[in-house]
Amino acid sequence: MDVDQKDQHTCRIGEELTSQYRKKLPGVVDRILDSCRQDSCISHVDYDPIPSTESVVGIIDKLREVVFPGYFSKEKLDPVNLSFVLGRTVTMLFELLSQQISNSIRHDCMRYSQECSDCGERGFEAAMALLDYLPEIRDVMAADVQAAYDGDPAAKSHDEIIFSYPGLYAIFVNRIAHKLHEMGVPLMPRTMTEYAHGLTGIDIHPGATIGGRFVIDHGTGVVIGETTTIGENVRIYQGVTLGALSLPKNAGEALRNKKRHPTIEDDVIIYSGATILGGDTVIGKGSVIGGNVWLTQSVPPGTRVIMEPPTLTYR
Repeated sequence: MDVDQKDQHTCRIGEELTSQYRKKLPGVVDRILDSCRQDSCISHVDYDPIPSTESVVGIIDKLREVVFPGYFSKEKLDPVNLSFVLGRTVTMLFELLSQQISNSIRHDCMRYSQECSDCGERGFEAAMALLDYLPEIRDVMAADVQAAYDGDPAAKSHDEIIFSYPGLYAIFVNRIAHKLHEMGVPLMPRTMTEYAHGLTGIDIHPGATIGGRFVIDHGTGVVIGETTTIGENVRIYQGVTLGALSLPKNAGEALRNKKRHPTIEDDVIIYSGATILGGDTVIGKGSVIGGNVWLTQSVPPGTRVIMEPPTLTYR
């Protein structure tokens, strides 16, 4: 058999193998469909609308263009075109926000058989309220940037912080998501913060209340739970957990919407790896919590909590 015949023979065998396996696919599909018809199947095959994660990510990007003008726009901004570009971006944001907020509300209404809540009008109202709130978000984000610069000798400029600090990005997304959470918008706030979580490794629930001049230094592994309250001028480092105590079995519903996470008062520093748990736990103003500390009880104002130095053994 010459080379060409050998190649053709090999190709025919490959085609036959492909055909044999592809013929099995309808049976696989049937089994998947059968599993999806069971009550326990996790799926979203229905006529009710569902929010678009892709659109929510686009909203975050557009909001960042407005909160930090000139940094993330695809076109160069200058004093001449600022009004035009900003007006176009805000108009686009209103359309995107109102649609996705309305879809989120309508989704819960239809999927969980709730009473009609005028999702269309609520979408317009919430979108307008968020856009109207952007000047306040700009002010508090400017304070966050300044606090990061003031406390980090490695920061060469405000621009470097805005462009590259993951902690600032996570805080920005949370401040947007928290406002939507306050307005009772379902799904979208958590979608936003989990997107930021995936990018930065920083997990902040949109329900957390966070004051100004907040800094997350480095940031990877930070967890801030839903009912956490953080005051002004607080700085935390990587690996910090502000969480809830372990829940007894089936306690989820009983403790839902209850205060489960700690309160951090003004001017507190929490170093890397510290874990602070519980809704009754209050870290008093001006306290310093050292690295790897585990706390489930309150700390008075002005307290330093540190671990005893470990004993090293050399062999």
